[in-house]
Amino acid sequence: MRAVEIAEPGGPDVLRCVDRDLPRPGPGEVLIRVSHAGVNRPDCLQRAGHYPPPDGASDIPGLEIAGEIVARGDGVDAGELGKRVCALVNAGGYAEYCLARPEHCLPVPDGLSMAEAAAIPETLCTVWHNVFQRGYARDGEVLLVHGGTSGIGTMAIKLAKLFGLDVIVTCGSDAKCDAAREIGADHAINYKTEDFAQRVRDITGGRGCDLVLDMVAGEYTQRNLDCLAEDGRIVVIATLGGAKSTVNIIKLMMKRQSITGSTLRARSDVFKGMLADELFREVWPSVEAGELRPCMDRTFALEEAAAAHARMEAREHIGKIVLDVGGDG
Repeated sequence: MRAVEIAEPGGPDVLRCVDRDLPRPGPGEVLIRVSHAGVNRPDCLQRAGHYPPPDGASDIPGLEIAGEIVARGDGVDAGELGKRVCALVNAGGYAEYCLARPEHCLPVPDGLSMAEAAAIPETLCTVWHNVFQRGYARDGEVLLVHGGTSGIGTMAIKLAKLFGLDVIVTCGSDAKCDAAREIGADHAINYKTEDFAQRVRDITGGRGCDLVLDMVAGEYTQRNLDCLAEDGRIVVIATLGGAKSTVNIIKLMMKRQSITGSTLRARSDVFKGMLADELFREVWPSVEAGELRPCMDRTFALEEAAAAHARMEAREHIGKIVLDVGGDG
């Protein structure tokens, strides 16, 4: 099979398309013939040598795929064969075939393209777990999302609006602010020209937002707390601004605020299966009805994975970048 491997830690140019042996599904696994694969920032971190795959996982990058189940390991029902699915995987997505667990797969409904399907699992799982499970978001609350036009940011806008939240986002340009509002954000703040913390307080009449989905951390942490309402929550999912923060704990205590965070890749197969099951019950009906679709940026051929990474790292994208692996539509 064709696959993209990381020749050595480095920039996008270290990605190369090679021939690899087909993986064989072990007990409880299925083999998926990949149509499309999502591109995510953790893939870039892995390529740079900062985010190694879990023990026993493939060295091939790629955390989400869409395709057809073509083989099964011991213990997997024969009825899984032939299903069109999208799947959250630990690694191996940048290839013509990839292993997954059936409990981490979701069915691709009619009307959802395989490119769109590949853009869903990682972002949907991340947003659902962090905004709703860890952040305890409730309808009527105000959510602040940093990186509003990223793959995570655009999914957060769409999912939050679907469940009745008001959404404020930050973006790096006026054009991206306009795009975020078109996607569904109620307010968009250009963080390069405005103080986002002050703008959030202005928008909310001084009350502040209830929840922050933060992929920046660093010096943003205290600024997030400053525009957070009483009993507000911050959920950190990335540290683009640095891994260390200094915060005023007295202010946090006085307003009963909380900070939490998570990573998804390292969680157990059982946890990921439970997450997929909850998404199937709570969110997938909206996908099947056409009410929830990922915001798509650009599709690159598998051999153009380096260009896809370069686009992501230049922060030029609005929505999801995907790789066309099998050309199945």
